[in-house]
Amino acid sequence: MENSAQVARLLLQIKAIKLNAKNPFTWASGLKSPIYCDNRITLSHTWVRNEIKQAFVKAADHFDTFDVIAGVATAGIPHGALLADALGLPFVYVRSKTKKHGRQNKIEGALLPEHRVLVVEDLISTGGSSMEAIDALQSEVAEVVGLLAIFTYELEHAQKRFADAQIKVQTLTTYSDLLAIAMEMGYIDQNDHSLLKAWKKSPSTWNPT
Repeated sequence: MENSAQVARLLLQIKAIKLNAKNPFTWASGLKSPIYCDNRITLSHTWVRNEIKQAFVKAADHFDTFDVIAGVATAGIPHGALLADALGLPFVYVRSKTKKHGRQNKIEGALLPEHRVLVVEDLISTGGSSMEAIDALQSEVAEVVGLLAIFTYELEHAQKRFADAQIKVQTLTTYSDLLAIAMEMGYIDQNDHSLLKAWKKSPSTWNPT
């Protein structure tokens, strides 16, 4: 992504991404991680939100033509809606679980079988939530042209998952670019950089000590 360094810099400036190799964060899965990414924070900074939206518009050109934007609940919903508005396209979103009442929908919005869909996430970690959303869309006979996200941890497991499913993926910035910018900004030192690179190589066995 041509503006990857700029997006990484913005995320660090507004503290949407926090790096702490010495006192790692714990993900919901129990995985210990030296990085915590919360792209919801971008929505509170109008100038960053607009930068992200414009970067999404440019990145969308990398995909085949599509008719609908689909946001992945919950964090992908606002970013997907902003992109759909900027492109003048319909918007739907995919729930993490089927609704228990009413029409018991998993996909909210008007989606037709012939629609070609671009999926929007806030970030890609293991790829699990993204693939669940893609599977739900494809079960409605919609064609998914690809997945667009702000940030990716570049975990091998996720990359293999998308490759096996033949899903094209574009992100505005990456873990590798983020580390480079964090070093440039003095956000981390060389020792931190080495620890953070080691985590990406094997997150399940990583140990900061």
